[in-house]
Amino acid sequence: MKIETICVGSFEVNCYIVFDASTREAIIIDPGADEKRIKRFSKVEGLKPAFIINTHGHIDHIGADNQFALPVYIHRDDVTLLRDPRLNLSEFLTSSFKVTQQIRTLEDNQDIYLDEVIHLKVIHTPGHTPGSICLLLTYPKEKILFSGDTLFYEGIGRTDFPAASSDLLISSIKKRLFVLDDETVIYPGHGPRTSIGHEKKANPFLMSR
Repeated sequence: MKIETICVGSFEVNCYIVFDASTREAIIIDPGADEKRIKRFSKVEGLKPAFIINTHGHIDHIGADNQFALPVYIHRDDVTLLRDPRLNLSEFLTSSFKVTQQIRTLEDNQDIYLDEVIHLKVIHTPGHTPGSICLLLTYPKEKILFSGDTLFYEGIGRTDFPAASSDLLISSIKKRLFVLDDETVIYPGHGPRTSIGHEKKANPFLMSR
């Protein structure tokens, strides 16, 4: 199993491509922009993307969804964001955008499998958006969390958008993420990697709450 990070778009979103080094089957997480770079990497590596997963429905994370002939997975509480330019913020930040690809819904604690190697578990972490999720990847000797815009290196997601809640976000992080092993490596939606242990000790938005 391998992970490629491609920083895309003006909002510098971390798009992740998780793939099986043997079969070349792949999952694309949050293709927010720069679809040509994502496709170029996939072609060079001989990858066969199976589907897209959006950690939430804001335009900077979903903006290239329609550029791939793939189904799009998202938590059921964020499906409306994919179809509403006002809620996904594209109406204000870029030009109106709606996802037109097939949309498949996810639930909390749902397991997502690709071949026999890649196994992701959905962790519902509302707060940044109602349907924000994190994806826990368990691999031999390693645990990885794709945290979207829920948790960053010494930061948390914004809560000044429609339907966001700071109290709910803090609760999601403490009750759903801080129960994970301290060694769990966090691959966030923006910025550098971190770990659960580091954020427990050093995240200024969480230490006093």
